[in-house]
Amino acid sequence: MDVIKLTRALVDIESITGHEKEVALFLETQLRPLAERYGGTLELLEVEPDRFNVFASWGQPVVTLSTHMDTVPPFFPSSEDDEFVWGRGACDAKGVIASMICALEGLLHEGTRNVALLLVVGEERNSAGALHAARNPRGSRYLINGEPTGNKLARGSKGALRYEIEARGRMAHSAYPHLGESAILKLLDVLEELRRLPLPSDPVLGPCTMNIGTITGGRAPNVIPDFARAEVFFRLVDDGAAIRSAVTSAAQGRAEAREVLCVPAVRLRALEGFETDVVAFTTDIPAFGGAWGEPLLFGPGSILVAHTNEERVPKQQLIDATTLYQRMVRQLLNS
Repeated sequence: MDVIKLTRALVDIESITGHEKEVALFLETQLRPLAERYGGTLELLEVEPDRFNVFASWGQPVVTLSTHMDTVPPFFPSSEDDEFVWGRGACDAKGVIASMICALEGLLHEGTRNVALLLVVGEERNSAGALHAARNPRGSRYLINGEPTGNKLARGSKGALRYEIEARGRMAHSAYPHLGESAILKLLDVLEELRRLPLPSDPVLGPCTMNIGTITGGRAPNVIPDFARAEVFFRLVDDGAAIRSAVTSAAQGRAEAREVLCVPAVRLRALEGFETDVVAFTTDIPAFGGAWGEPLLFGPGSILVAHTNEERVPKQQLIDATTLYQRMVRQLLNS
């Protein structure tokens, strides 16, 4: 297979989270010949109605290559120039899928067995596919998770802690503010306290960071607001216990803080001969919970252009990733 052409074909199939069926069916057609030619098995595993993980294996899996099929919105199709393949999902993570499939094709041709490929839904929202796979393991000892790391093995990735913070008040005419109770002022007090938090730092993962992503509330400029809401996102470098306690304390008596997501930070192994890095984003690895083996994190592309209108992946990194995935699988099988 041609890794550049396969990347473009995958990018051109819209697969925003929740709409992965078409790309899963396309991947089934691409993997079926490899399964038949080299004595493997291929399955579509239903996660939810019309949403399927794709699983292919050759022998009893020892090493499983895995990444996600879904993308963030909005969809835009592929294009290419001399250096890059462009389009939604080019680096996150359809170029990864293409590199993994091409790597497997080469490994199978040389006689390698005990390898598998697991492509999951829902990573960009709630890891639904990885959580389903974690409940249905296949005995794999190593999981190579694919995300854009610039073809470096990640020694760790930050976790994620997300809150919805909602304050309630009482409406009144703005000329008589003493008759009302401003929900916006309550919310601002909570957010200001969170901004002053001393956030932890880790010698490997670096500092924890906080983002106030959205703020909504109020009725009109001349009405004391009776509701206000914010979404807050922490990038964790630990299990998040201290920050969770601080958020609860800051909201006490002023607002309700609802925890939407908590994914702890993870530390990962390195392999001899591979460059390493640390990434600030969160992956499916915590959702797998070790059920598919010891995790590693590696893939072509830069996270800095993922989720943007400039999303792209270097062609050379796609080609190099194919060879590097093969090297990684061989090392793990020989260990």
